[in-house]
Amino acid sequence: MLFEVFTGLPRAGPGDDESTRRAYRMMKGRSDNPAVLDIGCGPGKQTIELARISNGTVTALDIHQPFLDQLMAKAKDLGVADRVRTVNRSMTDMNFDPGTFDVVWSEGALYLMGFINGLKACRMLLRPGGYIAATEIVWLRDDPPNKLRAFWDAEYPDIRTIDANLKLIAGLELEVVGHFVLPQSAWTENLYAPLMERVPVLEKKYEGNPDAQGFLRTLRDEVTMYERYKDYYGYCFFVLRGTDL
Repeated sequence: MLFEVFTGLPRAGPGDDESTRRAYRMMKGRSDNPAVLDIGCGPGKQTIELARISNGTVTALDIHQPFLDQLMAKAKDLGVADRVRTVNRSMTDMNFDPGTFDVVWSEGALYLMGFINGLKACRMLLRPGGYIAATEIVWLRDDPPNKLRAFWDAEYPDIRTIDANLKLIAGLELEVVGHFVLPQSAWTENLYAPLMERVPVLEKKYEGNPDAQGFLRTLRDEVTMYERYKDYYGYCFFVLRGTDL
């Protein structure tokens, strides 16, 4: 059901092209034609942008083949298909050799491995001096309302503040190049607006199916929660570099 909801949508999580470009520009001294890995790429909006701005080759990894098909169709339309290759595989079962990539990228996906465990996996794949860029859901304030805290305790109990994440990153042989919070429009305009156009269509399609209706109701609840409490949490882009320069 999750895949049906997001297949065909531009993104499966919060993000925007400008944030992708901003994170990439923070990577000083990178290769002129880097080997980039995009982990959990989803429909691949950021993959396309990386192919356009990096002048390198982007390997897009995702477990859902229709996402990869959608990505390649868009890459062909935009003339960057020769610099994108897809791998239908789980991020928990990657089989790349250590030191394969100049840049390892992941927007809104590493939480599936646990953010810190995901960074460790990314770190192993970096060439000397390589970069990691990844987004993670974070608390923006230390005083979330009880209703909001209960929501995230159920959805993702590992949510932390930016400072708490930085303290954990400090033990991973990674230099923090920089970090920034995604704008609220990355949620409202780029994710939730198209999502809320899709949900009523699926509610009608699955009328009488309590499991499907329950899942779609959780998506509506998620949007409502963000609209009400968007000043308390968001996505942070962390740009990191291996310390073995």
